[in-house]
Amino acid sequence: MAEYLASIFGTETNKVNCSFYFRIGACRHGDRCPRIHNKPTFSQSILLPNLYRNPQNTAQTTEGSHCHVSDVEVQEHYDNFFKEVFTELQEEYGEIEEMNVCDNLGDRVMGNVYVRFRQEEDAEQAVAELNYRQFKGQAVHAELSPVTDFQESCCRQYEMGECTHGAFCNFMHLRPISQNLWQQLRAGTQ
Repeated sequence: MAEYLASIFGTETNKVNCSFYFRIGACRHGDRCPRIHNKPTFSQSILLPNLYRNPQNTAQTTEGSHCHVSDVEVQEHYDNFFKEVFTELQEEYGEIEEMNVCDNLGDRVMGNVYVRFRQEEDAEQAVAELNYRQFKGQAVHAELSPVTDFQESCCRQYEMGECTHGAFCNFMHLRPISQNLWQQLRAGTQ
């Protein structure tokens, strides 16, 4: 029996534990989910929910109408955000193996930042200290995340440009950084 339960853990077959929470660290049902959200007590990954604010989603004039923000401006804004967060987290808490930011519009994943540290202890320290911080006037909420394999969390159709659910998809639509930014960030750690 234990072998069977272990084989279905984190899958849709498991009717007790939420497979979406296990794969994405968030669930569309939130606290009303009929399945259990097993929050990890240790993990290499942390989640900073709703930390990134895409200027195309929030740009408004003082009259309340939306103002246009170009794709180039959005990418520059995102690259600056990514570099600032990555650099600070790595300098303060330890080596980062991977950092991903969701570009979905659904409340549970919009602007979520996932950071996978090399060491679990670094992730624990980051969660303990980040919950007392602010980022650009916004309170930071940090929690350990069950997500360690972002390939399983991502929308494969989005990566191929074919997602029919759009920005409200239940799987992660990860926003890419500029081509050379990752090399710059990795070179800065050596």
